[in-house]
Amino acid sequence: MQLAEAYANKSVDEIKAALAGATLKVYSCPQPATADHPIIRNGFLAEFKLGTPAFDGDQIIAEPVPAKNVGTPLFSRATSADGAVIGDFSTGPGDSDIKLAEVSCSKDAIVTLTKLQVRPGVENGKTPVNPTDIMRDRIGTKQISHEAQYAWNHDFAARKTK
Repeated sequence: MQLAEAYANKSVDEIKAALAGATLKVYSCPQPATADHPIIRNGFLAEFKLGTPAFDGDQIIAEPVPAKNVGTPLFSRATSADGAVIGDFSTGPGDSDIKLAEVSCSKDAIVTLTKLQVRPGVENGKTPVNPTDIMRDRIGTKQISHEAQYAWNHDFAARKTK
């Protein structure tokens, strides 16, 4: 998770208290570098209003909501009741701060928030590396193609039928 500068030195209990009555918006667009930066692309999927208090023990209190758009959740931004940014939370499967009952969102389908973990020392996940990019780096090329390996491709114009 990435906290806004105003919450950077707060304890877990203080952050949980700040989430009381907060708004949690789920996005499918790239996450800004920090929680203090605006969201440039709008991949807005769903908006939860957290309860007051936001937690019952470790369980988050939020009613299910209908999705606003279609997409796969990547991160969520929490804002306090007065609109100040609290932080950005990784959202999705795997080791994420926020878990939803659904893997993806469909417009008007119900989205359920099942877990919210406040983990200030844990960074948000990185964008996965495409296997093709790994292979390009390994062989030292920008394009993966068989054309450079076969001599018959160099004389294609002469072999072309009329």
